[in-house]
Amino acid sequence: MRTLKNLLLMLLAVLVVACTAKDEHQHAEAGTTYTCPMHPQIVEDEPGSCPVCGMDLVPVQKQKTEAKTARSYTCPMHPQIVQDKQGSCPICGMDLIPTQSQENGSETGSIMLSDNQIQLGNITTRPARLGQVGSNTVLTGRLVVDQTQADLISSRTAGRIERLYVKETGQPIRKGQPLYDLYSETLLTLEQEYLLALDQVQAFPGEKQFASILSAAKRKLQLTGLTNAQINRIGRTRKFDSRITFVAPTSGTVTEISAAEGMYVAEGSPLYRLSRFGSIWAEAELYAQEANQLKVGTQVEVSVAGTTAPIKTKISFINPEFRQNSQVVVARATLPNPQGRLIPGTQATISLPAVANEALTLPLDAVIRDSKGAHVWVQIGKNTFAPKTVTLGEESANQVAILSGLTQKDTVVVTGAYLLYSEYVLKKGSDPMAGHNH
Repeated sequence: MRTLKNLLLMLLAVLVVACTAKDEHQHAEAGTTYTCPMHPQIVEDEPGSCPVCGMDLVPVQKQKTEAKTARSYTCPMHPQIVQDKQGSCPICGMDLIPTQSQENGSETGSIMLSDNQIQLGNITTRPARLGQVGSNTVLTGRLVVDQTQADLISSRTAGRIERLYVKETGQPIRKGQPLYDLYSETLLTLEQEYLLALDQVQAFPGEKQFASILSAAKRKLQLTGLTNAQINRIGRTRKFDSRITFVAPTSGTVTEISAAEGMYVAEGSPLYRLSRFGSIWAEAELYAQEANQLKVGTQVEVSVAGTTAPIKTKISFINPEFRQNSQVVVARATLPNPQGRLIPGTQATISLPAVANEALTLPLDAVIRDSKGAHVWVQIGKNTFAPKTVTLGEESANQVAILSGLTQKDTVVVTGAYLLYSEYVLKKGSDPMAGHNH
């Protein structure tokens, strides 16, 4: 009986030892994490592949949470390699160097630097403070001719063009400058009517009827494009001009020529287009959701290559319908161009105003981003820094809004944040945010 009792006690002891060993083995496995040799910021709880480069993750022993000051050893080139005894790096073969788990930062997740390290690393801090962050919307456009400053010159009567005085586009034209000579049977008939009415008025100076006929005949010649000087010369010389010279009704630059010598033209045929460049349009195409942010009168800035500063102006027109065969609408702003330096066809950018919201703001370089989110480094003591997870909001060219994770009482590292990150990984052998995931 005593022998049986002893056997039962021995069996119970073996079971207790086996369970204890199994529990310790499970705890040991629970303390193992896996990281990428090339991207130490990637830390996982189980084996797998790096989401950045695809390499197999390698095991890393986590720092024990018990209060210890035992030495561990890491590789200077691969800080994710941490061992509890001296040896060589399994990746590059370098000798491992000692590191202390709580040596540089008495708090978990913190790191302490010397004054010299802070100076050499250009690590600077400032309190988190409220500011305004808004991103400008920039549209790509181009300069086009202001159509309100353009004139189309067309033939007032049918005939044949005998001569063109202006044959090249881009040529500046003054008002009254000859443009072309036209032979027209219709004009000859109107000239004859005018001379006949003039003879009747001179023969019967007191007859209002003949004076009215003369006025109507002169008006017909004016409507064909003849000037008063040309009409008076016909009346003075009593000669028919078989070839009438037509002059520019306004000043401008020739941007289009549709006529040619010897060409027959009908009444209303386009011959020249003149444009004045005292003002010019900047047009941009935008999608419907962008157009909803705009309205006529919105202040914008237009930047044109060759100009020293953006031109401040207002949106003068938004097309109420989509451009044909597209899903874009055209927005337009008018630019002053008194010296004619702005040239149609030039590329331009139109900056729309940002809607600024007040929030805690930081420089973009103060924020470190990875697959787990974003974090910043805050100063928690003299030369001591710790990471904090933050939620980001809107961004501008150099600022970002912080929606949560910081208060105005926090002092944040604004330059040198990446150096702190690297120094932490080098000395602690793990991602500083590995224990900050919520």
